[in-house]
Amino acid sequence: MAEGSNKSNLREAGTGSKAGPAEPVILGRVAGLYGVRGWIRLVSYTEPVEALLGYRDWFLRMHDGWTAKTVAEGRKHGKSVVARLENTEDRDGAAELLGADIGVAREDLPVLDAGEYYWADLEGLLVRHRDGRILGRVTRMLATGANDVMIVRAEGEQDREILIPFVQDRYVLGVDVAGGVIDVDWEWD
Repeated sequence: MAEGSNKSNLREAGTGSKAGPAEPVILGRVAGLYGVRGWIRLVSYTEPVEALLGYRDWFLRMHDGWTAKTVAEGRKHGKSVVARLENTEDRDGAAELLGADIGVAREDLPVLDAGEYYWADLEGLLVRHRDGRILGRVTRMLATGANDVMIVRAEGEQDREILIPFVQDRYVLGVDVAGGVIDVDWEWD
């Protein structure tokens, strides 16, 4: 996860989009307005949720691409996070940010230890059964509390998905991010 790993050695950064070298890694999105002074309510994909505020320089993916923004102030608010960005002083300015993905530069993320992965690096990878069959691709990751889960869309079947627990050395036999493959020991139901 973004500020500390869970039992499966995943880092929950970048859900929702596979990031390339020049593309920011998505850590959250703007979900709503908070008050009348330019504050926004955020959905954070980091753990803890307020770890998103540890990055001062954000990129927001708007209609016309990525826009650089700087966090002026922010805080945890209940189970979510609220923030105000520099040069956003009122509710109308904040409303323009609604729905935007929040990304940070990959080089600003913590360096991972061996065997740890950012979700953004797993999404889109092929999932291969130990016997060599391609089961599908990771479309997204899901945090369940006990362990993280890969949601895999079956190859050639747009509406068929399978959930595979991301438990290394039990169900996940190997991860080759550079090669684009995750090897698993898991059967379709």
